[in-house]
Amino acid sequence: MSWLFLIAAGIFEMLGVGSISRFNLNKDKKSLLMLFLTFGSSFIFLYLAMKNLPMGISYAIWTGIGAAGGAILGMLFYGESKDWRRIIFIGVILASVIGLKLIG
Repeated sequence: MSWLFLIAAGIFEMLGVGSISRFNLNKDKKSLLMLFLTFGSSFIFLYLAMKNLPMGISYAIWTGIGAAGGAILGMLFYGESKDWRRIIFIGVILASVIGLKLIG
């Protein structure tokens, strides 16, 4: 169950990064609420995951999912560069996250 909590924490972290971009564009109460809810949920799920998983692994996977997911959201919804080198390095981040899961 801890791994599911950690994946949920990473997904909410990714959505939190996306909500930062949304808030920068809109500056409305709905965007601000979304920002707090996504990051708050991320921290709650990370807390639950760290009850049974080591801090180092939890943090690395949480930030990896958030960073890669945020970059992908930026490319899909905010017009950020889709350069092939960027995509390769996002793949490296995701491969590292999977590798940590396999050895953890």
